[in-house]
Amino acid sequence: MYVFTVLLILFLIVSVYGIVEFALHQKRILSIPIRIHVNGTRGKSSVTRLIGAALREGGIKTITKVTGTYPRLVLEDGCEVDIYRKTDPNIIEQLSIIKLAAQRKAKAIVMECMAIQPQYQWITETKMMHSTIGLITNVRLDHVEVMGYTLPEIANVLGKTIPRNQHFFTTENQTLNQLEKISKKQNTVLHLANSDSVTDDEMNSFNYLEHKENVALALSVCEHLGIERNIALRGMYKAIPDAGVLKLSKVNVFGKSIKFYNAFAANDPQSTLMIWQQIKDEIGLKEFKIILLNSRKDRLDRARQLTGMVGKQFNDEYDYLILVGESSEVVENLATSNGVKRNKILNLGWTEPEAVFEAILACTEKESTVLAIGNMGAMGADVAEYFENRSHV
Repeated sequence: MYVFTVLLILFLIVSVYGIVEFALHQKRILSIPIRIHVNGTRGKSSVTRLIGAALREGGIKTITKVTGTYPRLVLEDGCEVDIYRKTDPNIIEQLSIIKLAAQRKAKAIVMECMAIQPQYQWITETKMMHSTIGLITNVRLDHVEVMGYTLPEIANVLGKTIPRNQHFFTTENQTLNQLEKISKKQNTVLHLANSDSVTDDEMNSFNYLEHKENVALALSVCEHLGIERNIALRGMYKAIPDAGVLKLSKVNVFGKSIKFYNAFAANDPQSTLMIWQQIKDEIGLKEFKIILLNSRKDRLDRARQLTGMVGKQFNDEYDYLILVGESSEVVENLATSNGVKRNKILNLGWTEPEAVFEAILACTEKESTVLAIGNMGAMGADVAEYFENRSHV
C-alpha cells in the first residue's frame, strides 16, 4: 500500500509538472508573432537560413534553427551556435529553442522541421510551433520506409505541418493538388512560388551554388511579410550556407584539374539528377566524369535508389562510378543489378579520404568533374573536407 501511494504521488507530481510546462510553452510560442516552420524533402536548411538572414536584414529580431548537416542555432545578430546533443535527435529539442527565442524576446523564429515520423511532424506543428507561415520546399522520394513509397503518400506526411488558418508557401509542382487539398482542409492560404521570378543576375551574387527554387520560396515569404526584395536579397547574400550545401572545390595538381562538387546532402535521386543537369547546363562537364557514391549501412535503400538513377537515368554520361563508405560490396551488387557496367565501377570501400583523392587523380588525364552523392555521414564529410582543403578557390 505504501509503495502504491508513493507511485501515485509521483505520478500526480509528474502530471502537474507536464501540464504547467505545456501551458508555459504555449505562452512562450505565442509571444513570438512570426513563426515560420520549414518542411520538405530537400533544401529545408538552405531556405531556413535564407529566410532568417532576410528577416534580420529587414530589422526583425529573428532566431533561426537548422537541423541540416549539423544542427545550428543562428542568433539575432547572425552568429551561429552549435547544438550539442547528448543522445539521438529528438523533437523535444525544439521546445528549448522556442524557450530561448522567447527569453530573448525574438519577433520571429524560423525553424527547420526535424521530425520524420508522421505523428511527430503533426505534434511538432500542432503542439509546439503553431506556425503563422508553413513551408514545404518540395516532395521527393526519400525516407520512403517511414513516409511512403509514392509522392502522394510523402506529400500527405509532409502536409501534417501545414498550419491551420494561416499561410502556406511551396515551390512543389508534382504533388501540388495534394497540398492544395490539405491547405483547404486547414483553411490556409496557399502561395506557389515561381523560380522563374529569380533572375540569373540575382543568383550570381551568391558565393556558393544555391538553387533558384530556394531563393524564390524565401523571397515569397519575405514579400508576404512586407520586406522589400532588395533588402531581402542583401540579407540572403550574407547568409552562411549550410555545411551540406552544393559546393565546388577546384584542385589543380600535377598538371591535372579536378572539379569536385559536394552534393552529399542531396541524397534522393530526383535532387541528385537535378544537380547533375544544373552542372551540365550552366557550367559544363569536364573531360572525365566521375560519380562518387558514399554509402551508409543503415541507408541501403537510398543506395538502391541512387544506383538505379545512375544506371537508368544518367544515360551513360559518366566514365566511372566510385563507391566508398559502408557496405560497398552490397552497393556494388545493387549498381550492377541496376544496369551499371561492372567495368565502370571502382569499389574503394571504407578507406581514407587521401586514398579517394589518389584514385580520382589516377583516373584523371587532364580534367575531370566529380559529383559526390549519397550521404554526408560515414565518409562523406571527411572526403568533402579533404577536397575543400586542397582547393585553390
